[in-house]
Amino acid sequence: MRNVRPHLFAGRDAVPVVFVERAGNAVRLASLDATAAAMGLVPGLTLADARARVPELEVFETDAHADLDWLEKLADSCARYTPSVAVDPPQGLVLDIAGCTHAFDGERRLAADVEARMARRGVVARHAFGDSPDAARALARFAGAPAPDEQRALKRLPVAALGLDADATEALVRAGLKTVGDVAQRPLAGIAARFGGEAATMVRRLFGQAESPLIPRRVEAPITVERRFAEPIARTEHVLAVLAELTAEAGERLERRHEGGRRFEARLFRADGLVQRLRVETGRPTRDPAMLGRLFRERIDALADPLDPGFGYDMIRLDIVAAERIDASQLKLEGGETSMPEVDALVDRLATRLGRNRVRRFGPRDSHIPEQAELMLSATDAAPPGDWPMPEAGEPPLRPIYLFDPPQRIDAVLSEVPDGPPMRFRWRRDLHEVARSEGPERIAGEWWRRHDGVIPTRDYYRVEDRRGRRFWIFRHGLYDEVDTPRWYVHGLFA
Repeated sequence: MRNVRPHLFAGRDAVPVVFVERAGNAVRLASLDATAAAMGLVPGLTLADARARVPELEVFETDAHADLDWLEKLADSCARYTPSVAVDPPQGLVLDIAGCTHAFDGERRLAADVEARMARRGVVARHAFGDSPDAARALARFAGAPAPDEQRALKRLPVAALGLDADATEALVRAGLKTVGDVAQRPLAGIAARFGGEAATMVRRLFGQAESPLIPRRVEAPITVERRFAEPIARTEHVLAVLAELTAEAGERLERRHEGGRRFEARLFRADGLVQRLRVETGRPTRDPAMLGRLFRERIDALADPLDPGFGYDMIRLDIVAAERIDASQLKLEGGETSMPEVDALVDRLATRLGRNRVRRFGPRDSHIPEQAELMLSATDAAPPGDWPMPEAGEPPLRPIYLFDPPQRIDAVLSEVPDGPPMRFRWRRDLHEVARSEGPERIAGEWWRRHDGVIPTRDYYRVEDRRGRRFWIFRHGLYDEVDTPRWYVHGLFA
């Protein structure tokens, strides 16, 4: 494994610039540019001492959130080199470039391209190669230049390169172990017993004797295709044409795997390092380039801010973020297809233009509580397992399509027997005489959620008044559960 680990500092040549943070009762320098460093200032120095040495100092408050946001943007731009990019706050990136150097004719030219692109964004980058992320990190921070012999370079590093806390580092120095090589040549069991197990572990990780995992900020997509351009492209039509080629190429790979994509993400890498993203989703797995081209055009047309190519895009990458298996479709015996492709295409276009959460549909949910028996899902989400309960042939629906949330109170309920169906009730100031009724459908409360008291039982009735209007009403509580049960209208039948 090879890693490039840029060490990032913002640089300005005219006025010395420092960033400060409060440490205890003092304000100290947190970071500084090359000009301030050349004048003898160092991180940790108090602001008062720094101003005494350099009166013309320009001071800014440290903003950790803004720094991390900037580091994330730099990581996005480094995705052009490898999909495995890890953020190493506060000033570092780690790139796993194994198998990714062929496009640059070697790792040295890849590193040179990284430095050149960072320089165009005002960033001074220090890089190093290592057989492990910890080795690359240590060499980038503490070595003066990339070393031809990694093992010898690691041994010459100060013990601070182990990344231990201040107390452990000071204890090693006081014991006469000033370099990593001094620590490595001692028995590691004795190092662990005297200075802690972490010191021995870090030595093993630096020299590849223990695992040094890299956790990339983005998991590699199942399928990724890309195009690089010698001359950047800037027109939207050119971008869409390239996306059509990429979707066709990705579709061939999906077809070999008997799959279709559900979620697609296009990343447009600008020449100045900025990365723009276009995401589309489909309700059903697909590999149709024409349909995906229409969706990407819809996405571009629906952007609040139009695409700004700047000096142009020098690379476009398409990731199939989510894919599902596509089996052969069975036609109906009487002819025709079992699905509705026109409706699916319309839903996909509306969701792309309006937003995935603006177009929704209902899905069944395994719950006996009526108001919890369905889910409101995005139209592009996969359907949950399960089917809607269907009434018997020729029978009316068991429950209405439309439910009141919350159920509406009814008054003046008259019943022949206390636990029987209503004969008359008042709702919205109108008195309804019941002509027919059916029920009850008894629904118990969720006893496993009971904390204190009794959850009343519901007795549901389908009733029809003398004018033919049909209601779904329930009595909340049995007479042996509550003193005075209440009645509610929960829905209306068509």
